[in-house]
Amino acid sequence: MAEIQLKNVSKRWGGFVGVDDFNLTIADREFLVLLGPSGCGKTTTMRMVAGLEDPSDGEILVDGKVINDLEPKDRDVAMVFQSYALYPNMNVYENIRFPLKVRGVDSSTHDAKVRRASGMVELDEFLHRKPAELSGGQRQRVALARAIVREPNVFLMDEPLSNLDAKLRVSTRAQIKNLSHELAVTTIYVTHDQIEAMTLADRVVIMKNGIVQQVGSPTDIYDTPANTFVASFIGNPAMNLIDGNVEGGVFRAQNTEVRGLNAKDGLITLGFRAEDANVVETGGEINAQIYTQELLGDSTMVSVRIGGALVSVKADKSYRGEIDDQVSLHIHSDHCHLFDAQTGARLKS
Repeated sequence: MAEIQLKNVSKRWGGFVGVDDFNLTIADREFLVLLGPSGCGKTTTMRMVAGLEDPSDGEILVDGKVINDLEPKDRDVAMVFQSYALYPNMNVYENIRFPLKVRGVDSSTHDAKVRRASGMVELDEFLHRKPAELSGGQRQRVALARAIVREPNVFLMDEPLSNLDAKLRVSTRAQIKNLSHELAVTTIYVTHDQIEAMTLADRVVIMKNGIVQQVGSPTDIYDTPANTFVASFIGNPAMNLIDGNVEGGVFRAQNTEVRGLNAKDGLITLGFRAEDANVVETGGEINAQIYTQELLGDSTMVSVRIGGALVSVKADKSYRGEIDDQVSLHIHSDHCHLFDAQTGARLKS
């Protein structure tokens, strides 16, 4: 098993900084997700752990041993890529078996190892097929089995679900979650999909422009985002963010007045989740016209415009309104999040 440490790790190409002073310890058997938009440095970080990129600065350690100078083949990691990277001329059995042959594993153990791995991802009936005869979800499961058969110290997964349709993403995500519990191997998982991060991770690292914005459990990050970037990146829909002014504990913005806030006077950004507000007949903290509404099945999402911001609230599934109807929204002040208007940093209450 493996504990991974990244100490002051940076990656630069000329004047461009891909990862800036990354510091983190990943516990043995932990499932860590690197989350952020394209170009934030998450894949570069994972590639440095794999040995596919060399750090410009800093050290990477596995179980206390510096691995910066080790070749990828000597790092005992198994990678699962977005593109599957299967051999088209080999059937599923041989694709799964291939890492064992390359590493010189005793051939008498191959069949048992391959069938154990294929069984874990429910591929036993497809072992004779070629990749072209498989669906996208099945091909991704072959890639997972090929990683499993290695029995590595570390799994590295680079957006493995990105090429799958929505239904397959849900089922394959569940399979990865179950496998992580069963295999109990340290895993670094890269994604731009916050739902994957929230459902899979023990901890999430949110990155922007090569810089770590917040590290924590999915619950911690959802409940107490460190800044407006994290608040706007986590959640579906994202946290509502309204710029305004606080005076005497009262926040005011266009069509908005929220009382009972513990904040210093001045400009702030107020945030709240869609589920932490509701539609009322009158007397709400926001009074505006309906911009749009969406029936979600279990609820109705009602959205209004406040300045340049789109503010969404979950109403009862039976709620029906029309675009441009006047609506009143009640926000619980104790569910509000306050952020610095200039830096976006979370304000202590």
